[in-house]
Amino acid sequence: MAKTLSLLGGLLAIGLLAAGTVFAGGAKEQGGQASQGSQSNVTLNLWQNLGQGNQAKVIPTLIAAFQKLHPNITVNNVQQPRANYFALLQAAAVSQSGPDLVNMWTGLFTMQYKSFLENLKPLVPAGDLANVAGTEWSSVGFNAPDSPYVLPFQVQFYIGFYNKKLFQAAGLDPNSPPTTWTELFAACEKIKATGVTCIEQGTQNLSGEFYPWYDLTYMMAGVFSPAEWEGLYNGKIQWTDPVVQSQLQKWHQLYVKGYVNQDALTATNVMQPFIKGQAAMIIKINNDAGPFTEALGSDVGIFIPPFSDKPLQGVDEFAGNGLAITTYSPHKAAAAEFLRFMTTKEAGQIVADGGLIPAVRGVGPTNQLAKDMLALVDQRHYAVYPMLDNVLPPSFVDVGSTVLPSVLVGGVSVENGAASLAEAWQKLPASERGASWADYQVP
Repeated sequence: MAKTLSLLGGLLAIGLLAAGTVFAGGAKEQGGQASQGSQSNVTLNLWQNLGQGNQAKVIPTLIAAFQKLHPNITVNNVQQPRANYFALLQAAAVSQSGPDLVNMWTGLFTMQYKSFLENLKPLVPAGDLANVAGTEWSSVGFNAPDSPYVLPFQVQFYIGFYNKKLFQAAGLDPNSPPTTWTELFAACEKIKATGVTCIEQGTQNLSGEFYPWYDLTYMMAGVFSPAEWEGLYNGKIQWTDPVVQSQLQKWHQLYVKGYVNQDALTATNVMQPFIKGQAAMIIKINNDAGPFTEALGSDVGIFIPPFSDKPLQGVDEFAGNGLAITTYSPHKAAAAEFLRFMTTKEAGQIVADGGLIPAVRGVGPTNQLAKDMLALVDQRHYAVYPMLDNVLPPSFVDVGSTVLPSVLVGGVSVENGAASLAEAWQKLPASERGASWADYQVP
């Protein structure tokens, strides 16, 4: 065990942090400059559940860069399993013996677990917080200046990827992916005729299970505006609504017609068929842009999943995850120093070089596909939707994660699947399905 900050040193650090000048980890920071100080050694434990993808790979690089500036602060990068990550966090909070820093999903996931997360406003200067986009999605009432609990380190998109070479082989325009249900079914019929899977589905990298929320996000975007989406939270739009069921039925037909791989419920490592040219399309998250570019080069492109009767002028963009400080950490000042570093352009560039889209303002991505995603918002001015699973109650999301994959493959009918979702919503406490998702509270 490394030495911890003395009580006096901790109080001094907190006091100086509030004043905007911080001594931590052997460095005095003011205006972004660092010089050697004389603080005691501190060890921080950082828990994350990021698997083996690009998100996970940037964490050690970020830690190394931070420790170079703060040689007295050691950050242990602890990989936790995805399946029971939040249960482990809750157990650690009860025992008061868990990590100092945690990877946390934003939106209502943050609100569900904020009882053991620190409000960052007193710990991280407002000017530093302002350097980062998306903090509103981890704040009470989704009001960024008031109480951010998570500092996002990346901007995320749910998005479609397609193989231009396979499109061309099927007689399709490689630069014009489908934009509607009708175009999608027509394209899939041609792609299927070439012996290639049209859309690859299966287990996701982090969860080890079929994750339907990428698809459902765009199904609901295809029929409702961003402003209307709160109706799915508060009950104004019922999950048994014929409009919702119609979208699910068309989604199911992709499987019925053989446009989705028939082992969708059990297929593992779904990226490989796409990378190997065995599938023409896949709906994923922007984190996979790097591996796809590395494998397919200019043959890979992005597209809006065309789950709409008319071309959708909207895209899913969100502050998907970030880092938070636990309430029981004995080293909050040192942990806050790590978060301050995460707001810098140096940290943003590390995230960008890792193939991700940095949340630090003024630092853009290096991956071309990521640039194309941002252009949908910044240049084409598409409507921005949040991640649907981040703005619906987590317990409801769990039910959807079980029911919806069976709806796709016909194990559960569309009608019964929609009824199961409606029943799960009815069972939510009133505090978790009020007028606005910004009012969400854990009982």
